[in-house]
Amino acid sequence: MAATQPTRSPRSARPAGTAAAVIAVTALAPVSWGTTYAVTTEFLPPDRPLFTALMRALPAGLLLLALTRVLPRGTWWVKAAVLGALNIGAFFPLLFVAAYRLPGGMAAVVGSAGPLFVVGLSALLLGQRPEPRTLLTGLVAAFGVSLVVLKGAGALDPVGVLAALASTAAMAAGTVLTKRWGRPEGVGPLALTGWQLTAGGLLIAPVAFLAEGAPPALDGRAAGGYLYLALANTAVAYWLWFRGIGRLTATQAGFLGPLSPLSAAVVGWAALGQALTPVQVAGMVLAFGATLAAQLGVRKPVGTHPAAGSVTVTRGARRWRSVAVRDAE
Repeated sequence: MAATQPTRSPRSARPAGTAAAVIAVTALAPVSWGTTYAVTTEFLPPDRPLFTALMRALPAGLLLLALTRVLPRGTWWVKAAVLGALNIGAFFPLLFVAAYRLPGGMAAVVGSAGPLFVVGLSALLLGQRPEPRTLLTGLVAAFGVSLVVLKGAGALDPVGVLAALASTAAMAAGTVLTKRWGRPEGVGPLALTGWQLTAGGLLIAPVAFLAEGAPPALDGRAAGGYLYLALANTAVAYWLWFRGIGRLTATQAGFLGPLSPLSAAVVGWAALGQALTPVQVAGMVLAFGATLAAQLGVRKPVGTHPAAGSVTVTRGARRWRSVAVRDAE
């Protein structure tokens, strides 16, 4: 009898062209997030950061729940709540607080340290030892972003700095835990995204109403802005992001984060008439080059494995399993 040749996981044996495509598609998420500042300043009511965070998360999450009709079960109720709190419920409000309180793009500079947070947490939670090249690449990316967005400004607000650091740490922890826990078998990233957005939105809702009061009156312009944020900027973008985390290493995904402030700078130049200096262009080249170097420096992509002991979906949603299975790959 001929010996059976061992088979390799399709994700670990992913061709270079396919891996590049996965990276490119995943990168669309932070590129989309880079448009948030322009949409917020040009279309939305001022000084309502928590309401804006709520309108990004909860409608998108409920829409994805309605589309997939897959609910968590067992330990995944807790895991979805934790991931939703880190990736959405804490990250969104802290990010807006930092943006309102810090001058000259400092919130983006602090956020650009996200890859270094991911590297550190990956060492603790995933057992991935950081390499000197990865750390150096993270520092170069942060320096490049600082050249793009940092301008002369007055004293830094300590609350804003803490909020920026906390939002960066929350997103990094959410990214690494999403990689560590994977998904329940038969559940695709679309359903996982819906769980997290809904959990995060429910966490933001009471805080928003207590801190900011009743929702503001919305005109057509504001309604269009919120519609864009909820659908393209959040539902679609986070689906692409969590789908990418399932196919890339946490470090690869984390190093795509600096594309967000770079995208914001390009949108400001193209749509808002904001000039780009030679120093800013040089910073964009540095940050983008560091992002590419981080993708090329990863030796072996890590696939997603369902969490041990996880249960698939609720009985009532079994007939909708095809949606999740089709989306799982």
